[in-house]
Parts: sequence; structure tokens; C-alpha cells
Amino acid sequence: MSQSLSQLRKFVSPEIIFGAGCRHNVGNCAKTFGARKVLVVSDPGVIAAGWVADVEASLQAQGIDYFLYSDVSPNPRVEEVMLGAELYRENHCDVIVAVGGGSPMDCGKGIGIVVAHGRSILEFEGVDTIRVPSPPLILIPTTAGTSADVSQFVIISNQQERMKFSIVSKAVVPDVSLIDPETTLSMDPFLSACTGIDALVHAIEAFVSTGHGPLTDPHALEAMRLINGNLVQMIANPGDIALREKIMLGSMQAGLAFSNAILGAVHAMSHSLGGFLDLPHGLCNAVLVEHVVAFNYNSAPDRFKVIAETFGIDCRGLNHRQICGRLVEHLIALKHAIGFHETLGLHGVSTADIPFLSQHAMHDPCILTNPRESSQRDVEVVYGEAL
Repeated sequence: MSQSLSQLRKFVSPEIIFGAGCRHNVGNCAKTFGARKVLVVSDPGVIAAGWVADVEASLQAQGIDYFLYSDVSPNPRVEEVMLGAELYRENHCDVIVAVGGGSPMDCGKGIGIVVAHGRSILEFEGVDTIRVPSPPLILIPTTAGTSADVSQFVIISNQQERMKFSIVSKAVVPDVSLIDPETTLSMDPFLSACTGIDALVHAIEAFVSTGHGPLTDPHALEAMRLINGNLVQMIANPGDIALREKIMLGSMQAGLAFSNAILGAVHAMSHSLGGFLDLPHGLCNAVLVEHVVAFNYNSAPDRFKVIAETFGIDCRGLNHRQICGRLVEHLIALKHAIGFHETLGLHGVSTADIPFLSQHAMHDPCILTNPRESSQRDVEVVYGEAL
């Protein structure tokens, strides 16, 4: 009996509409939820790129009123979520549409939680803390990487404590995700690199996570294949919509994988680092990824070998130590090819900061599914290697 129970798997995902131009369907989607007034959550950069105007036009075409909230920082903050919830209530909204990268999407998710419960977003840290359903949530990602639009994660920055916290619940999986590769045309090369490496790390961590399974593995492997095979070319040819579709599809599949398999130490450490220095999340992942892969390799050698083969590394005749070396080399070469040469030291992290960062990483839910059990000392050593 217990054996079959341990094999049970669940898989959550929103209704997904994928394809060039699908952002224009947002009015139809809102209408199916009976929307009278929509809170549109975005940020100044996304507004400047013109994607919000498309959303507004689509809502207007359906005769749906809306209120635009765009005070969202690159790492969305507690007070921004709370203000958004206040505006939602004041304007008598009944549906949330978030347009942008991970920040507006996470902010929109957070607003839904606060509106539903009438309590501070800080009270919902952790796993499965949400008791009341959020209002209907429609997300339109404009970056190819964070996968907030398909995941059961919300990451919010608490600036008072200089840390990020995670909320993990299937209640924050959006109702509809409109995944439109055209919206990624406004990403600059740095943002393309940040979000691309984030998606690749999602796929790697989901594949070796202790929560992986037959429902997540195919998504993780296909995401690795798509991103590894197309990211460098996409950054070099920013106007090529076919390449953007491949990266957007890879990002989506990585999201479906990690939302259900959860992640590992790269993300636990990256959340801690991003909260401490307010750095782009993808950059934090890029600095850490090969160090964590080397740390984890011997705890899941057969799965890491499959990752190496998926990246096109010929593993015939190699032992695991050699495969690990090749995989680390491949990740470093890929990072260099998309313009990452960072270390933690370059961003002002010193040895003295490592205990604080490690302590917070140990409290992140992502550390629980890392393939290698990690003590705070282990995490400190890996941070130290990334200096």
C-alpha cells in the first residue's frame, strides 16, 4: 500500500495559450471570468515597450474597465504588493491581469493573496499557507525565463530585512497564461541572458530535484535542449521570432517542470543573494550554477549524466568525475557566450556576508528538494567558491 502511495504524482498548470500575438486575447479571457473592472499590474519598462497599451486596447474592445498599477520594482516589495491590494479594493476590481517579467507577475499574484485574505503578504511565507482562493488571475509574460506565469511560486522582497521570501501554493498558479513570444522582442541582451539562464537553471534543478518524476522530467529535458540549443543565437539575432518562440517554449516547459518538481540549492542561494543585494535573479543564478552542479553531482550522477548528454556532451568512455568536469566547463562556456563573467566579489559580496546569506538560504523551501542534503556549512563553502 505505502509503496504505491509514494508513487502518486500531481501536476498543476494554468490554462496556457501559446503563440505570437496571443496577448491580444486578454479581453476575451477577462470576459469569461465576468470581469467588470480589471487591475492591470505592470512596470514602467513594460509600459514603455508598448505591451500594456495592447492589453488596454483588448480590454476596451470588450467594454471592460481597468485600473493600471505600475509601481513595481525589479524585485517586487512587500509595500508594493500591499499598495496594489489597496488600489484593487478602492477601485472595486474583480480580476487581476499582470503584464511583464517575473516582478509584475509575482506582484500580481501577491496582490491576489492579500485581497482574498485581507492580511499582510508577510503572513503567507512558506508552503501551502493560503486558505482563500484569489481573484481570477491572467498573466502575460514579457521575458523568456522566470516562468512565474505557470508556476506555484511567488517571490517577494522584504527590504527591511534585506531578504526575499517564497510563497509556494497551487493557489497562486494563474488561471490563464497568455505566452506570446512577440513580447520578448523588447528584452535587451542582458535581460535575455538573465532570464535565459534562469530558465536553464529551472530545468536543471527540476530534473535532479528530489521531487522530480515522470510528469516533470520530459518538460525539464526538452527545456534544456531548447534553451541550450538556441539561447546564444537568440541573443545574437534579437529580431528572429522563430528563435524567440523556441526560447519562450523552453522557458514555459522549464516552468512546468520546476513548479511541480520544485528546485534546489541554486535557487535557495540565489533568493538569499537577490534579497541581500537587490540584484537581478538570473544574474544570481548565473554566478552560482556551476558551483552548485559540482557540489550536487555525486548525489545524482546518473541524472547529471543525462543532463550532460542533453547538452550534447559526448560521455562515452568517461567516468563520472570527468563528466562532471565537462558539464561544469560547458555551463561556464555558455555563460561566457551570453556575456556573463561575474563573480560574487564583483558585486560587493565579502566573506563576512556569507554566514548571513547561508542562514537565509537554509530557510528557503527550495533547499528541501536539493539532491544533496546540505548543512549551513556546505552552503557557506559553495558561496565561498563563487566569490
